[in-house]
Amino acid sequence: MKVAWLFVTPALVVLAAYLAAPWVADLPPELAGLQKLGPVAVLAFAAAIAIAFNRGRVLLGVLALSIAYTGLHLAWNEGIDDHAPLTVYAAIAILLPLNLSVLALLKERGLSSRWGARRLGAIVLQAAAVLALATGRPTAVTQAAWAAPAGLAWLGASPIPPLGVLALSLSFIGAVVATWLRRSAIEAGLAGAIVAVALAVHEVTVPLAFEVFIAFGGMMLAVGVLQDAYRLAFRDELTGLPSRRALNERLAALGDRYAIAMVDVDHFKQFNDRWGHDVGDQVLKMVAAHLEHVSAGGRGYRYGGEEFTLVFSGRSVRDVLPHVEAVRDAIERYAMAIRAPDRPKKGDARRGRGGRSDRQTVSVTVSIGVAEPDGRNASPESVVRAADAALYRAKEKGRNQVSR
Repeated sequence: MKVAWLFVTPALVVLAAYLAAPWVADLPPELAGLQKLGPVAVLAFAAAIAIAFNRGRVLLGVLALSIAYTGLHLAWNEGIDDHAPLTVYAAIAILLPLNLSVLALLKERGLSSRWGARRLGAIVLQAAAVLALATGRPTAVTQAAWAAPAGLAWLGASPIPPLGVLALSLSFIGAVVATWLRRSAIEAGLAGAIVAVALAVHEVTVPLAFEVFIAFGGMMLAVGVLQDAYRLAFRDELTGLPSRRALNERLAALGDRYAIAMVDVDHFKQFNDRWGHDVGDQVLKMVAAHLEHVSAGGRGYRYGGEEFTLVFSGRSVRDVLPHVEAVRDAIERYAMAIRAPDRPKKGDARRGRGGRSDRQTVSVTVSIGVAEPDGRNASPESVVRAADAALYRAKEKGRNQVSR
């Protein structure tokens, strides 16, 4: 479901582009300048957002869209023979979605890196090759782009070049897979941009449709960067829970009736010293997963380190105690499998020395303090401090328990 939500915004942008295309074509003469300047402004805005947030993949995606926009515009409006526009059109349908998909699958390397230079060089070389093909004598390359591969004659039913249909389909699948793997709005934006490219090349004969869809493709990339920046600011990257900043905003919006629970992993430093920080990170993820599914309307937050916060809006301490206790018990009972420290470095990874399994299970416990507003603690911040004091009382009593 979380991955599906990432595609909601791109889907809405695609719908907006589809609805906007006829409207843009019917603009009155005094606004006709928007027909040409509008797409350029949107692509420039997307590029500025990519630069501001140091997102090299997005900047290259915007560059690829801009090259496609400029190339087809020039080829279509210069009155040159059919070879040039057909070559440029086929190249856009095939190469543009493939480039966007590759950018989705690659890791982010920022703007100033040798990886960025290589990726930029690849796009520039493609543009130069297409320019050479379009301005030179007709060759078999253009004809091959418009020919359906053997056994795939049905691809010729679309106005898009058959290889373009294949490239668009495979590219979209690749971008969706990248989104599923990384859970990032940028990858979802690149997938949405591929859909926009598909609509652009499909509706290329409709006045201004190509320009509108390419512009909205750039808009999707900009929105993806902004959504990803919001996630980084308000989501804890390790656990996926809302971060301390999101907690502060939630506290400011609470009403008069609520309960707050502070949760701390017992003996976490000793656990890290024994098993290592990688296993410690797995523990934090496991605890976060249990807190994320707490009942009674509770919402979990990463407070910092091994400490978490649960906020129950419209509930009292008495209401939430059974649910908090259930979370504590579930974490205590959870057996997390880890690789034994004496596992063999080579050989069968499923078996340890002497034929024994090289995996074992460990478990952790948490201490929890719960508080609610009262005469002494009227503000959310003071209730958090009261819950933190209750947490330390739970630790003083022997840990692995809930205190109020």
